[in-house]
Amino acid sequence: MAPFLSGGGYSSESWSYVLALSEHVKNPRFKLAIEQHGDLESLEFWEGLPQDMKNLALELHKTQCKVNETIVICHSEPGAWYPPLFETLPCPPTGYGDFRSVVGRTMFETDRVNPEHVKRCNRMDFVWVPTEFHVSTFVQSGVDPAKVVKIVQPIDVKFFDPLKYEPLDIATIGKCVLGGRKPNLSSKEFVFFSVFKWEYRKGWDVLLKAYLKEFSEADGVGLYLLINTYHSYGDFDNKIVNFVEDSDIEKPVDGWAPIFVIDTHIAQIDLPRIYKAADTFVLSSRGEGWGRPLVEAMAMSLPVIATNWSGPTEYLTEENSYPLQVDRMSQVMEGPFKGYFWAEPSIDKLRALMRRAISNIEEANAKGKKAREDMIRRFSPEIVAGIVADHINKVLDKEM
Repeated sequence: MAPFLSGGGYSSESWSYVLALSEHVKNPRFKLAIEQHGDLESLEFWEGLPQDMKNLALELHKTQCKVNETIVICHSEPGAWYPPLFETLPCPPTGYGDFRSVVGRTMFETDRVNPEHVKRCNRMDFVWVPTEFHVSTFVQSGVDPAKVVKIVQPIDVKFFDPLKYEPLDIATIGKCVLGGRKPNLSSKEFVFFSVFKWEYRKGWDVLLKAYLKEFSEADGVGLYLLINTYHSYGDFDNKIVNFVEDSDIEKPVDGWAPIFVIDTHIAQIDLPRIYKAADTFVLSSRGEGWGRPLVEAMAMSLPVIATNWSGPTEYLTEENSYPLQVDRMSQVMEGPFKGYFWAEPSIDKLRALMRRAISNIEEANAKGKKAREDMIRRFSPEIVAGIVADHINKVLDKEM
């Protein structure tokens, strides 16, 4: 049970597990069924899915399950678990006693888990988390260590394969919001690329400050931002301009290094072509559960600059990426995690890493090549499908 039809992080992650299991687990002891849960449905997201994924969804949605033989996996944030704290189909649907086993699959982007969510985790038979970072934070927050299981996330390395795609002409879909020149793929200009929801946690302010302080129009660079309007309002061009005007960033003598916003919906089938159009991917987030755009970029052999804290520490290394140093931890000032802590990535270190990426193309390309190798070796669907199936089989053996 997951937000299969919603878009966003939990949605793409749930799809990655289902696709991996359906394709790579041969002669399983279990059959697979799916149900929408955890968020609102998005027709736009559904229409952008490849036809084979739509066909699989329809097939798996029809699978019949006997309640007392069913292992329910609640793939969502714990507030959606039974009884839900907001309007959604509860998971498990009828409470905890009717099913063979109930698993919660979740993650958080801060240094701890709040008491309500700890309580909900401890109702589960198991809690799947994607990284060692989460094993540590969940247990330290009070989740029963015997329940916490690390199940890494898969990345579809066949779909995100740079050899399969021609780059998308992002110059035709990006709106220039700062600077006057428009990079295009026929030029020698260097394209930085980032994907995020418009929220403070994603560190877009850190990225803008580092980029605009380090580069000018004379550097021949462009920063493209694919901004997700998921649970947020648009008008990102004005928000960026207002941020720059209100900041201490001085306009270079040569003019602003250009910034472009892509705020239209990009269908899943077109995502690899956008990554293929970039030279370096950068995400200066304050905290990530996993960081799906990061692993997608890495699978596409793209050099990645990313904050070296929280979920991405599971896969970032000096050999396969540019891990971004953290200056300090800062307190979350609003929202459901108010009072908790997350990372403040270094603006100065980000400036240096972005300059390094543009100045040493050979090194950057070597990191991108190693990144794809690591994604295939550790997180390819067949590898992770085996990990998930092994745990499900252990649950079945235990209950028999």
